[in-house]
Amino acid sequence: MNDADVSKQIQQMVRFIRQEAEEKANEIQVSAEEEFNIEKLQLVEAEKKKIRQEYERKQKQVDIRKKIEYSMQLNASRIKVLQAQDDVVNSMKDAAAKDLLSVGQHHLIHNHSYKHLLKDLIVQSLLRLKEPAVLLRCRKEDEHLVESVLESAGEEYAEKVNVHAPQIIIDRNVYLPPAPSHHNAHGPYCSGGVVLASQDGKIVFENTLDARLEVVFRNKLPEVCSFYHILIFVSICVLGP
Repeated sequence: MNDADVSKQIQQMVRFIRQEAEEKANEIQVSAEEEFNIEKLQLVEAEKKKIRQEYERKQKQVDIRKKIEYSMQLNASRIKVLQAQDDVVNSMKDAAAKDLLSVGQHHLIHNHSYKHLLKDLIVQSLLRLKEPAVLLRCRKEDEHLVESVLESAGEEYAEKVNVHAPQIIIDRNVYLPPAPSHHNAHGPYCSGGVVLASQDGKIVFENTLDARLEVVFRNKLPEVCSFYHILIFVSICVLGP
């Protein structure tokens, strides 16, 4: 083999080695790009996941704040409604209490009506106590009216329950407070009526006009509140919130 043949073989080997190297380099490059793309995709997905989680966290915070604000507004609205309802009820009660004053002012045109009312209140109290002897308290200004109806009230009670007329003793040491006035606006007062008690004082029946008004309002309060809620609903529907 001459030098030319040897040189030719060497060149072929070099070309072969170079080709193998280039193919290997291409494989490495392709593999590296694939790994890079995979890692890049993983990093992108990880970042996307973090962003989604952060968004969800902030969205939850916003939702919680909205719920808290709505709850606070709802509670504030309820408090306003309850306060307005309480104001209406108290206004109605005050108006009724003022009307009661005219009933108890027997020195005016209501003399006969109030006298008859006192008798009915005494009879009703006797029916509740069912005692043979009772102690009666009234306002000082009502004392003479009470005295004028005691006998007939006792007889009416006795006829209703078929017993002897009870002994009714007027307490002349302790009287019920007088009607409210400008001089005693914040003190105890009584618009009229009576309080009866057993002789030992263990059973007491308060049958004053003020006590009866309190009972009526307590019994009618659910109806008043329901009516007020209906008015609020109608006003919202007509005028808007």
